[in-house]
Amino acid sequence: MYPDSYYVATAVGITEHPTLQGAERADVCVIGGGFTGLSAALNLAEQGLDVVLLEAERIGFGASGRNGGLIGSGQRKDALEMEAQFGFERSKQFWDLAEAAKAEIRMRVARHDIECDLQYGQLEGVHKKSYVGHAARYAEALETRYDYPHARALNREETRAIVDTDGFFEGLLDTQAMSVHPLNYALGLARAACEAGVRIFENSRVTDYTRTDPAKVSTEAGHVDASFIVLGCNGYLGKLEPRVAGKIMPINNFMIATEPLGEESARKLIADRNCVHDTRFVVDYFRTSADNRLLFGGGENYRSGFPKDIAAFVRPYMLKLFPQLDYARIDYAWGGTLSVTVKRMPQVGRLKPNLFFAHGYSGHGVSIANLAGKVLAEAIGGTANRFDVMSSIKAVPFPGGTLLRYPGMVLGMLYYSLKDRI
Repeated sequence: MYPDSYYVATAVGITEHPTLQGAERADVCVIGGGFTGLSAALNLAEQGLDVVLLEAERIGFGASGRNGGLIGSGQRKDALEMEAQFGFERSKQFWDLAEAAKAEIRMRVARHDIECDLQYGQLEGVHKKSYVGHAARYAEALETRYDYPHARALNREETRAIVDTDGFFEGLLDTQAMSVHPLNYALGLARAACEAGVRIFENSRVTDYTRTDPAKVSTEAGHVDASFIVLGCNGYLGKLEPRVAGKIMPINNFMIATEPLGEESARKLIADRNCVHDTRFVVDYFRTSADNRLLFGGGENYRSGFPKDIAAFVRPYMLKLFPQLDYARIDYAWGGTLSVTVKRMPQVGRLKPNLFFAHGYSGHGVSIANLAGKVLAEAIGGTANRFDVMSSIKAVPFPGGTLLRYPGMVLGMLYYSLKDRI
């Protein structure tokens, strides 16, 4: 069963796939039916490889079907942060990868006729006065050094004209960033993968796999013998792969969807259906839907469970920016689990003898996970150029590993939450 959400209520083309029973043989066994796994499976099948995909629940069940749908430019760290930490050459490589990620999504939507409400335009709202001026510096750097003329700084009045809030001091408008209905995009990828020959099995949780060549990937009711494994579980990895589990931190994020606001009110709230996020460390993100609701994401927690009343948990974040919506009914509220890394960069790599993995997208997963799946497929197919770049930034373990990472994370988030308010 999918968890209740606006995305499930408006899903197009949900298809039931069988549960794995007995033995299967494949060139590649993909574990995880989110963006990473679906992209890897589809690209591998297009290379002519025989692929089985195993999903513990349903396609798009995890963060891939529950997120805000924002497809930003660049990485989770902006290009200037990347330059300061890794140098311009490496920063430019990762910028170009992120541009390829956007192009991959556009191509897939067009090629496979995926009905996912693809929209253009993303605004970053600057929430602190001390940050004023960064948008102009960043837009200039993108145009002059990154060959990207599509971002421009907006003053407070121009920002207010796009987003009907007093909460932003300025903005950065990126006309080539995008947004999608994420579950419908995932379902479209799954359909395309099946048409390319991928065998998808749902409700087939992987319990173990051997570190052999070929590998044996086991579920409760069957197994797959495969020459390669692709691990695309992200925040739902659990204890399946202890060699990398301590380098990512699962966290929970939450969203609400209001009642339909009417087209006039929705366009006044956010002009031209731009998607929006702010500059807080714990980011608020929001956009309007095709049926004129506000979809708003805000707040996180760092434990296994969700708040009992997600709507009550998220609503104050929404009203802080949009007090004029105090009348609006909340029709849907849901949460999902993603994963972050210490460096806020994705962890991509290979484990001996034949396992490839990608995860830790740190809130930037719609675009980067789709590219990561493609890059893993390229590496398995023998072309490792982009894989080598993505895997060159080594993830470091969270202090205390899987046992003590949560207390450390909570302390860290309290610190950054305080910084957001000052």
